[in-house]
Amino acid sequence: MIPMVNLQAQYADIQDEIVGGFTETLNNCAFILGPNVQAFEKEAAAYLGVKHAIGCASGTDALHLALLAEGIGAGDEVITSAFTFIATAEAIKYVGAKPVFVDIDPGTFNITPANIEKAITAKTKAVMPVHLFGQPADLPAIKAICDKHGLKLIEDCAQSFGATVHDKQTGSFGNAAGFSFFPSKNLGCFGDGGLVTTDSDETAAKIKQYRNHGSDVRYYHDVIGYNSRLDELQAVVLRAKLKRIDQYNAARRHAAHLYSELMADLPLTTPHEDGVGKHVYHQYTLLSDRRDEVMKALQEQKIGCAVYYPVPLHQQNVFKEECAGLSLPVTESVAARCFSLPICSNLSDDTVKLIVDVIRGVFPT
Repeated sequence: MIPMVNLQAQYADIQDEIVGGFTETLNNCAFILGPNVQAFEKEAAAYLGVKHAIGCASGTDALHLALLAEGIGAGDEVITSAFTFIATAEAIKYVGAKPVFVDIDPGTFNITPANIEKAITAKTKAVMPVHLFGQPADLPAIKAICDKHGLKLIEDCAQSFGATVHDKQTGSFGNAAGFSFFPSKNLGCFGDGGLVTTDSDETAAKIKQYRNHGSDVRYYHDVIGYNSRLDELQAVVLRAKLKRIDQYNAARRHAAHLYSELMADLPLTTPHEDGVGKHVYHQYTLLSDRRDEVMKALQEQKIGCAVYYPVPLHQQNVFKEECAGLSLPVTESVAARCFSLPICSNLSDDTVKLIVDVIRGVFPT
């Protein structure tokens, strides 16, 4: 069997370091906001080129806390994508704001500056681009729009750790950004975990307060907060993997480019790189009018494949009523034809070739 992500192989490479870190933590019994969380926050901030990186319990919480800290609330509108995991929109709803879904670029699958501009109203307070599948959105252009209209820019970096635009990291362009460390991510822990980044001292202070029950000093609470702290044991895992993130991303890019090279002559649309942002391939996602046939062939050979995301957010039951009549033709077309192949830092060239051979069998010459 070929899984979508081979976490066992990745763990085998760093097992000794992680077990050693776990043992030290268990002996020290410093489990909540301990030395590894503090060290990871400093190391992540340095890597990402930001002033502050604050660990929290999940990527969803990271976006939620970022929106809260930036003052987004009831009656506000936040422009974002409908072609993403629901956590993006959930975080907006958590603060009482309204997600305003706009259409995506057919190549990058990210929201476009032109579509953002058209959706701005008097109620718009923020834009939340999603760097989908590891492909950065057009951040310079989006930031320019936000600056022009006085809007907050809050990046959803759940799938883009290590991706860059003009050598500047995603997560370092906006007022704040949220990262996810779900196990399958490019930088993943062994459970849930998240990170908020910002260059604002004020925003960072609010996030630290919100994540810890609204408290700066133990048992003194200034606001209603949340229990959303990055776990110390997860920080051990993340510190080990952060040292290797460039290596991991380079391996993903190598596998992705090999896939695309080997399938260049097939009637499929392989992932697009716009030449501005550096894609880190959280997913390797193709488009095909014969998606079901290709996936069936892969599944018969016990090769992992998946559809991210089959139902866009504006068509989900939870948003159907408020999005009634909304048409996003590119989003809907991509959702109907997209599928993803195995991609991870341990994927060998031989495995890529085997997978492509199975796909070729669906398109006989």
